[in-house]
Amino acid sequence: MIHELQLERRTLHGHFSRDLVPVLTVEPGDSVGFQALDSGWHWVVEEEFAIERDRERDSGHALCGPIAVRGARAGHTLVVQIDEVRPRPWGVTFAHLDRFLWTLDGDTWTDERGFSTRAGPFLGVIGMPPPEPGVHSTGPPRRWGGNIDCKLLVAGTTLYLPIPLDGALVSAGDGHGAQGDGEVSGTAIECPLERAQLTLDVRDDLDLRMPVARTADAWLAFGFDEDLDTAAGLATDTMLDLLERELGVDRKHALALASVAVDLHVTQVVNGAKGVHAVLRDGAVRLH
Repeated sequence: MIHELQLERRTLHGHFSRDLVPVLTVEPGDSVGFQALDSGWHWVVEEEFAIERDRERDSGHALCGPIAVRGARAGHTLVVQIDEVRPRPWGVTFAHLDRFLWTLDGDTWTDERGFSTRAGPFLGVIGMPPPEPGVHSTGPPRRWGGNIDCKLLVAGTTLYLPIPLDGALVSAGDGHGAQGDGEVSGTAIECPLERAQLTLDVRDDLDLRMPVARTADAWLAFGFDEDLDTAAGLATDTMLDLLERELGVDRKHALALASVAVDLHVTQVVNGAKGVHAVLRDGAVRLH
């Protein structure tokens, strides 16, 4: 079943909290379609979306949700299949205080000075609130997802997130039209989304220390921490867990294989908790 969420005050929030009331409850396997504002709460250029909000409480990314998944339990894994991410035809990138405006034509973004780059739209934020009570920033990525900002999480990718709370309470938003690894200015091509669609499911047979994802041709394993070395270690350990499970090898053999076949990429360095994603391409390791 496909559910549709309208872009309105009831469905928008700018923080994570276990106390937010779900705007929708779905069955495992259901899909949810929605529109999304850009990270600065805009639908059109230079015009903030016309809703009243608490600018202190809802100071973060404009997120759609939260969505409860029936039967999801803390300790289970939320499976998020990214079905569609379709930007509106404008976006912005900031470099310090200067703004650069982009327009989209087909699969190409062109900035106001005539430079272009290939489109690669994705949702910067897909995640759930921490289990602790209170109001939590949308800025840093966490074990339960959030502002991951990984350019590989495009349509066709499946993201696996540890569930912190019964019901899951997943939210999503922060449309990106294109981004480089690192997101070094602090922003990608920040754009609203004409439509995004996620299919949500639950698994009880995965024990994840950090999120993982499956793209069309690779496995990804994530690590997040204020210290980049620690983030890299978490991404590596999560990938070793994956290698042990998928290939049936012991830990030392997994480490040897990872050292010759897994690539570490800096996801972003600007969200408080830095991100690293380990990438294992299909065919990089084969048993003859």
